[in-house]
Amino acid sequence: MLATKTIVAIASAPDSVSPEKSAAYRNGMARLAAAVTIVTTDGPAGRAGFAATAVTSVSDNPPTLLVCLNKGSSAYPAVSSNGLVSVNVLAIEHEPVSRLFGGKTPVDERFAAATWETTETGTPRLADALVCFECRISEVHDGSTHDVLFCEVLDITTREDGQALVYFDRAYRTV
Repeated sequence: MLATKTIVAIASAPDSVSPEKSAAYRNGMARLAAAVTIVTTDGPAGRAGFAATAVTSVSDNPPTLLVCLNKGSSAYPAVSSNGLVSVNVLAIEHEPVSRLFGGKTPVDERFAAATWETTETGTPRLADALVCFECRISEVHDGSTHDVLFCEVLDITTREDGQALVYFDRAYRTV
């Protein structure tokens, strides 16, 4: 019961979390290995993309992904407005591209660093991604500093070979 009260207090009042608790949380999350993706969009609000490890499966019926998007991200306005994304799962050779999409690099330079194809919905798909999920954002939930996007998968493109790029302990790794 006490843990539930603590979680509710944190969720309802994020400013009340101590810097020590936030640092401990970030350090703990660094120990959680995650696939590295680049989430892209294009449409009336423009082309944008960001590197993300906060991506996971929700359901296979209908196929749905969850993507967390930082509200302070330069990609936030375009993703929020366009309502369509491609979630590109990266291979080990995509590490340099991931670094560009994870930093403050201008949008045109990010996209110039790799080969992109345009999906049926107009979103950019990394030509040699391990897998690309073309999605429509079906729901958005407030997650404090991030929006939690529920993304209905419209199409899937896969590559048969390659090693996955993962992020663990604040460094890129491969599996």
